[in-house]
Amino acid sequence: MDISVDINCDMGESFGVYKIGRDEEIIRHITSSNIACGFHASDPNVMERTVRLCRDHGVRAGAHPGYPDLLGFGRRFMDMERKELINAIIYQVGALQGFLAVHQIPLQHVKMHGALYNHLIKEESLFLEIVEMVKSAFGDVIFLTLTTPGTAALKKALKKKGVRIALEAFPDRNYGDDGELLSRKHKEAVLKDPDLIARRAVCMVKEKGIKSVGGRWLDMEVDTLCMHGDNPESIEAARRLKTYFEEENIHVKPLADLL
Repeated sequence: MDISVDINCDMGESFGVYKIGRDEEIIRHITSSNIACGFHASDPNVMERTVRLCRDHGVRAGAHPGYPDLLGFGRRFMDMERKELINAIIYQVGALQGFLAVHQIPLQHVKMHGALYNHLIKEESLFLEIVEMVKSAFGDVIFLTLTTPGTAALKKALKKKGVRIALEAFPDRNYGDDGELLSRKHKEAVLKDPDLIARRAVCMVKEKGIKSVGGRWLDMEVDTLCMHGDNPESIEAARRLKTYFEEENIHVKPLADLL
């Protein structure tokens, strides 16, 4: 049976003279890019450069909004009012949309960043309100969220309403027994073995699940795999994925061609 999956990466997270990630390397191995929009990382020059990088490599572009937390890289929870948070997200996606228009690239998807991403996994009503507002502003875009046993049902329900949800898994991150990503404060949160990362990616897609750090099997439906460009081992794993996927008859396609 043929299986298809998207590979995405968080990109454009440099700021001024500070360089973060290895965008020029990882871009060759992905189909979708999550571009920082200036609140947790990035600036106008970095955003424009990242959009051009996507254009030149045929990679689909998406917005990666986060909390207004440059100092903490968006990895700290911020207790924002709902309207304030929604406005901040619309503002960030709109900023990226401008650069996409300049280079005549469509906005494929929206993926929240860091602490905001993790918070919305637990706040379904807020997530749905954000989805509604973003969709009203930017049209038929795809929304990424962490794949868990419950999100498959959410994806199915929203599809009937014309909302496209992509379920995301992280081969280079360990999961807790609750199905959520281990905090980066945990010493085992980020994996460093490229071959292990690549084989976990195959398992997630083919076996539709992975074992937690505690040994519990976690069922998951996977539309897209996130490979982190600031983790050198993940870049090497992304290179190896091509061979492993070919062996398992797994095809790599951008989200817009899958959903």
